[in-house]
Amino acid sequence: MRKGKAGGLLLLAAAAMLALGGSGGCSGREDGGAPGNGGMSGSIRLVGSTSMETFVSALGEGYMEQHPGVRVTAEFMGSSAGIEALLGGRADIGISSRDLKEEEKEEGAVEHVVAMDGIVLCVDPSNTVGDLSREQLVGIYTGRWTNWSQVGGGNMPIVVVGREAGAGTRSAFEEILGIEEKCAYANELDSAGAIMAKVASTPGAIGYVSLDVADGRVAVLSLDGVEANEETVRDGSYILSRPLIMATRGEISRQSRWVQSWFAYVLGEEGQGIAASAGLIPLE
Repeated sequence: MRKGKAGGLLLLAAAAMLALGGSGGCSGREDGGAPGNGGMSGSIRLVGSTSMETFVSALGEGYMEQHPGVRVTAEFMGSSAGIEALLGGRADIGISSRDLKEEEKEEGAVEHVVAMDGIVLCVDPSNTVGDLSREQLVGIYTGRWTNWSQVGGGNMPIVVVGREAGAGTRSAFEEILGIEEKCAYANELDSAGAIMAKVASTPGAIGYVSLDVADGRVAVLSLDGVEANEETVRDGSYILSRPLIMATRGEISRQSRWVQSWFAYVLGEEGQGIAASAGLIPLE
């Protein structure tokens, strides 16, 4: 598991956006604000990873309760799109479920880890396989194994499901396993929710999602005999672990007053409690 990093989208429906006073932007004011808000008013716009939607939505709600003069809005388009929006000035914070690329850092993006996560393997509920080795998983995703009977299951074709190119979950999954550009996907889907729906309804399907996304609609596999949970993600015994990142253009200290207060909230006791409640692994 990656160590040594510390530091980071509230998707609102149209009606909720109107209730909050319109669409978000990358600017705000420090010219007053609601009582008890420390005189702070403005907006924070976040763009990025669909895997972090539940976490960031809860963070946004909690933050705005404490800072009613600051409006948090977000769009979940994938990690790469989020960092591109940040660097292009269309977002105050880019959210990513993968490490930043060197070229993104060279352009000025600074990553701040806000929680840890495991990537879990899910199959349709009728699948009798409960565990895969790393070698078997690599073989499945690269097309070496095409039937579940080859890895200890029933005689059923394997349907390989994954995220679309540019998604942070896909990047992290392929990087950890060393199979970048080698996967033989039958379906490439644009959200964690789509992965869950596809796997749950497709006999023989296998997919991967963030630890907090998997639910009773699918069966979750262990990997090399290790289940994905807080303990195994923290100690690295579950190999499909990754940092969840909020990126800024430049250090936090160079950001607006409200963005700085956002990070204080996210990295504080309440924000990390929300991470735990969302099924993620809070920072130690």
